Amino acid sequence: LRKQNVFDDFIAAAEWLVNNGVTSAEHLAIWGGSNGGLLVGAVLNQRPDLFAAAVPAVGVLDMLRYHTSSLNARKWASDYGLSEDPDEFAALRAYSPYHNIRGGLCYPAVLVQADANDDRVAAWHSYKYTAALQAAQSGIAGCRRPVLLRVETRSGHGAGASLSKTISEYADQWAFVGAATGL
Repeated sequence: LRKQNVFDDFIAAAEWLVNNGVTSAEHLAIWGGSNGGLLVGAVLNQRPDLFAAAVPAVGVLDMLRYHTSSLNARKWASDYGLSEDPDEFAALRAYSPYHNIRGGLCYPAVLVQADANDDRVAAWHSYKYTAALQAAQSGIAGCRRPVLLRVETRSGHGAGASLSKTISEYADQWAFVGAATGL
């Protein structure tokens, strides 16, 4: 029920980087995989003004239904809680990346990554999140920040990828972040 502390700490670190002249919001990109993808999705909703680009990879992005996504997912209840409990539902709903996307807002550039054969975090988390984010900022005049989905079809949750696939994934991430931040 105290997951928000993680997001607050991450935001505070990003603010420190900007406030102390290390970088600017126009040059700050964030990346996180799996539980880190949840972190990226949550802070992106809470402080979209603080980042130029975000890469949530194989993230747990629908916190109200995460436990239905795989055989292993229900085991995470001790960390996240379950939406079937009213108190835990409220806590999960408050930070769930998918459920807190706001329409009419030009989000930073986002590259969502999914592994089609992921047996830990089902790819539908990334699919739903990407579609909702694209819909939320469609039609906003002057918003030219892309929201893209990259799907790896021959690995699952980062496992089983060949060296060439891994290089390709990182090249795509760096190219995306470089374009979004003006590097």
